[in-house]
Amino acid sequence: MSIKQIKKQFPNVTMKENEPLANYTYTETGGPADLLIFPKTEKEVVELVTWIKEFDLPLTVLGNASNLIVKDGGIRGVVMILTDMKAIVVEGNRVIAQSGAKLIDTSYAGLKASLTGLEFACGIPGSIGGAVFMNAGAYEGEVSEVLESALVLTSEGEVKRLSNQELEFSYRHSALQANGSIILEAVFALKKGDHEMIQKRMEELTFLRESKQPLEYPSCGSVFKRPTGYFTGKLIQEAGLQGKIWGGAQISEKHAGFIVNINQATATDYIELIAHIQEVILKNAGVELETEVRIIGEDPIV
Repeated sequence: MSIKQIKKQFPNVTMKENEPLANYTYTETGGPADLLIFPKTEKEVVELVTWIKEFDLPLTVLGNASNLIVKDGGIRGVVMILTDMKAIVVEGNRVIAQSGAKLIDTSYAGLKASLTGLEFACGIPGSIGGAVFMNAGAYEGEVSEVLESALVLTSEGEVKRLSNQELEFSYRHSALQANGSIILEAVFALKKGDHEMIQKRMEELTFLRESKQPLEYPSCGSVFKRPTGYFTGKLIQEAGLQGKIWGGAQISEKHAGFIVNINQATATDYIELIAHIQEVILKNAGVELETEVRIIGEDPIV
C-alpha cells in the first residue's frame, strides 16, 4: 500500500508527506516522517492502525513529543501524532482525558472541579498518552498514584481497558513500553479537596519549575532518570560539565539535568552530548546514567 492509497482511503484525516519532525518536538530537532498523520477520534486511530498493519508498514505513535529526541534521519513509514485527540471530561471524582490532551490541562481540569491528586502534574508538558506510557512524575508525585485505568488499542487490534495493576507501573516505566499498545484514553481517580489549597499548591510548583528549569529554551525536559542515591544535576555539576556546549546544544546553566537548544542544534548534537555526559559520569563517579528521554528514528545518511 502506498502513501497515496492511505490518503485516498482516509480523505478527512490530516496527513503530511516528508514532514520535518523538528516542527513538533520540544527540542526543535528531528528529521522527516515519510507520512505524518493526525487522527481526531479513537475510531480513526483503530481504522488507520488496522490498515497500516495489514499492509505491513512501519508505524510510530507520538504524543506531545516533549520528552523525545527524533534522530536527524527521521522516521520511516507512518508517524501518528495524537494531539488532536484532546478532550477532557470530569465525571464526579474522575477526570477522563484522551491520549492527546496535555497533562497540564488535565491537572487544571482537576483544579476547576476542586479535585486533588494531580497537582504534581501542573508543569509537566507531555500528553496524557506519553505520561501514562512513561509513568511521568514530578515533585514526589507520579501518574501511577492517581491513574485508575487506561483505554488502549492492543497490538492485536483489540480496544481494551487496562487497570492500574495491569499497566505494571514502576519508576518512569509501564508495561506499555514493551507490549506495543496505543493509549487512547486515561481515567484519573481523584479526591474532593479545597479549591484554594489545590490552587496554592499548583502555584507553588509552577514557581519552582519556572525558577529552576530553563523554560526559555527548547529542550527535551529531564534527560536522565535519577540514579539511586544520587542527583543527576549534582553529578554533572561536580564533573565540571554544566554549561558545556556541543554543536548547538548546551548543558543548561540553569539546571544541569537539562540540555537546551541554544543555536540550531541537531538531534545528533543532543545524542552525542548525552553519550559524553554518560561517559564522563561513569568515569568520574562510577554511576551509569540511564536516559529518561526517549530516542527514536534513523541516523542521518552521511
